[in-house]
Amino acid sequence: MASELQQLRFDPPQSNASDESSARDDRPLLNPDSGAVADQDSDDIHLKYAPFSRRDAYGTMGRGELPWMEKVLLGMALITIVPIRVVFGMSLLFLYYMICRICTLLYDPNRETDEQEDYAHMVGWRRSVIVWSGRFVSRAMLFVLGFYWISEVNRIPPNENKSTNENEGQENSQESERPGVIISNHVSYLDILYHMSSSFPSFVAKRSVAKLPLVGIISKCLGCVYVQRESKTTESKGVSGVVSERIREAVKNSSAPMMMLFPEGTTTNGEYLLPFKTGAFLSKAPVLPLILRYPYQRFSLAWESMAGGRHFLLLLCQFVNHLEVIRLPVYVPSQEEKDDPKLYASNIRRFMAKEGNMLLSDIGLPEKRVYLAALNGNNNIRSVLHQKDD
Repeated sequence: MASELQQLRFDPPQSNASDESSARDDRPLLNPDSGAVADQDSDDIHLKYAPFSRRDAYGTMGRGELPWMEKVLLGMALITIVPIRVVFGMSLLFLYYMICRICTLLYDPNRETDEQEDYAHMVGWRRSVIVWSGRFVSRAMLFVLGFYWISEVNRIPPNENKSTNENEGQENSQESERPGVIISNHVSYLDILYHMSSSFPSFVAKRSVAKLPLVGIISKCLGCVYVQRESKTTESKGVSGVVSERIREAVKNSSAPMMMLFPEGTTTNGEYLLPFKTGAFLSKAPVLPLILRYPYQRFSLAWESMAGGRHFLLLLCQFVNHLEVIRLPVYVPSQEEKDDPKLYASNIRRFMAKEGNMLLSDIGLPEKRVYLAALNGNNNIRSVLHQKDD
């Protein structure tokens, strides 16, 4: 895989190698020939990019041929539960929007930079109403979407059950082991709803989210840190600084909102863990790892290679959906891990993979772009590698 990634990288043309580089980047992603060779190419690409491939009854990109019984169930759902879920879901969204509007009325938002403003640092009854109503509405929204019950398992290390020196130094121990950030594997947009219902943390989001109708004010009440993903400028350092400061603040102040980060940087099918980015570990603070799973029989809720509209419609058509959560103990970094964020991220990743029975993969978002481009018929590597961040 490493050699393949080297081939996929597009380097600026040099003096006498420009023609060779151009020819290399214009090569097709898949063999354009038909027949058995094309079928073999399709099998190979799904195997190479296994963390992003679908294995449910709906097939690749949700466009597989369905049995007649599945079509009957979809038809029944479209005329029964889908309209009900849409009405109730929009009602809940509008209700929480109005709660946020009322609670933030005549209140100046907290501004950390010119582009970062939020209402997550307000105190008193306003903050309490926003948090507890937000958690309730998020869980109600999951219920409307078919998550009637959620299985949660707490993995507690054996030494936490021992009663040794319970009173001596208890407050100092709790403060030193208080997490400032929650990290989780990223499977679907539904992950956000669960985390909102569970702990109501702050997320990292595109700056355009702050301007969306209804959702914009909600994201500010969550305390989202906004980033302009379409540009690669020195601003990213400022965002990392804001995130690190938020994490340190949550460690010192139990009333401050925790950060919620997906260190993989993109979604997978839930069977793999991609390499972790180091942003969640730069603050050297303890982290709280969580693992999310979406068991299924017919339709996988993982949003890795399917168009958002199609995925959400098929989600609405499922009569019952399932979610399993594994809560791991707070991970307190060693001094060596504090000095090396990459080591810290790597150790957490291996720990989560072991506890969640997941496979480690060495590919990430660039390879996902290549895979999606091939599925969508974009057969040219040059155009794929020059796409903007999703």
